[in-house]
Amino acid sequence: MTKIVKNTFTLICAFLFAFSTFAQTNSSNSATNQVKTSGESLSLKETEFNFGKIPQGKPVTHEFFFTNTSDSAFALDNVQASCGCTTPVWNKDVIAPGETAKITVGYNAQNEGQFVKPVTITYKGNQTKQIIIKGEVWKTPVTSAPENTSVSSLKNE
Repeated sequence: MTKIVKNTFTLICAFLFAFSTFAQTNSSNSATNQVKTSGESLSLKETEFNFGKIPQGKPVTHEFFFTNTSDSAFALDNVQASCGCTTPVWNKDVIAPGETAKITVGYNAQNEGQFVKPVTITYKGNQTKQIIIKGEVWKTPVTSAPENTSVSSLKNE
């Protein structure tokens, strides 16, 4: 009976040793993969821009600059705004490592009030970054300014 206990104990120890070795190997591979996938490939100069107060009906734009910080060239897969009032424009060309490019984001200031609009950048298949534009649209007068009669009297003199 003691031989059975010894054999069982040896078998359990061998199994635990093999399992712990496999777990350590798997764990170190995960850490290596994590370093590779978590490296920054796209570095933005800024992630948010505030237009401040802008008049209603006046479209505005801002340029967001980014750099390819990876070891390989890539093109942006997509740049998607959260609504139709925000329009991103970008070059579809490949960006070499170390090269800088831009995304121009336009906003059509039709609705009065505060706005915060996210824009999602997709690159290298499944990696994403987000940039944000914000500001406040103030209501412009419905009618034009009244005629200045003083100007007419100056012209007649």
